[in-house]
Amino acid sequence: MVTGLSSPLDLQSAPGDRARLFVVEQAGRIRIVRSGSLLPSPFLDISARISSGGERGLLGLAFHPQYGTNGRFFVNYTDRNGDTRISEFRAAAPAGDTADAASERELMFVRQPFSNHNGGGLAFGPDGFLYIGLGDGGSGGDPQGNAQNLGTRLGKMLRIDVNGAAPFAVPPDNPLAGRAGALPEIWAWGLRNPWRFSFDRGTGDLYIGDVGQGALEEIDVGLASRRGGENYGWNTMEGSRCYSPSSGCNMSGLTLPVTDYGRGDGFSVTGGVVYRGCRMPGYAGQYFYADYGSGMIRSFRLDGSGRATDPRDWTAALGGAARVIRNPSSFGVDADGEIYIVDYDGEVYRIDPAGS
Repeated sequence: MVTGLSSPLDLQSAPGDRARLFVVEQAGRIRIVRSGSLLPSPFLDISARISSGGERGLLGLAFHPQYGTNGRFFVNYTDRNGDTRISEFRAAAPAGDTADAASERELMFVRQPFSNHNGGGLAFGPDGFLYIGLGDGGSGGDPQGNAQNLGTRLGKMLRIDVNGAAPFAVPPDNPLAGRAGALPEIWAWGLRNPWRFSFDRGTGDLYIGDVGQGALEEIDVGLASRRGGENYGWNTMEGSRCYSPSSGCNMSGLTLPVTDYGRGDGFSVTGGVVYRGCRMPGYAGQYFYADYGSGMIRSFRLDGSGRATDPRDWTAALGGAARVIRNPSSFGVDADGEIYIVDYDGEVYRIDPAGS
């Protein structure tokens, strides 16, 4: 679809907008793809405010569900000191191609103890609340124990109300609201580095790609029926195996991944999206995901009990022997639910039916 991007990390569409896609570049710009063409001027440029490189940069974008009328959107980035900031911006006009860089309103600041494991994803759930994915703070093995510490935002999935009191409100039905010693904005915990999460448009289930330590990459699913409160296990578990201790760990109360894979298949999972488009009806409900390091692209679907079934490998079909898609850094969907793959090398691809 598009070439010439600089280290793209995310792709989003604004609600109801069938003409444009918005691509996040790591160094601090959001670019617009209009009808298949990359516009020369960025939608937003905050490169002077961020640190970029490695796992830092402008990492995530989410449009308000009423963006078409209020022009509000949200970004997740690491500032000049490497700390995480979740901020709101406003478009000059919702239908226009520029945002007001001076309109920044900070919702959340999270100090990062190390340079890696910043997470970075943002998404509005079907409930209208903003979800935020944060890593465990970095280094290796979670040395500060952040993922299991309910008193820190690190290693968590957060859920906030951006329409409430400033800078944000906590939904009263969050699973830890009112629990002593726990941050009420926490929706789920026990994550190492959630690199891309998304909601199934059909079911409301939350899919998370969580990057592993040295053995396993995992896909976690928060079923909509559970209403949050999952502990995905890190650093007691890495994927479906014990990590600390290396054997005999206590798995009680943990939500294990629906699937994981080892170093023979890749070393850095990129969470994906569930297909709910129109061009390939036979694949409705299939969750596509990838590995940034190996270029692997796979899919599965959940059965009625929440188990991963119908596993498929699309690496050859979508990338070919030449590995056209080398470093898949993100997936995205357009207003019609069609799937796009973002390649860190600078391209965006759309998955189309064979022979189309």
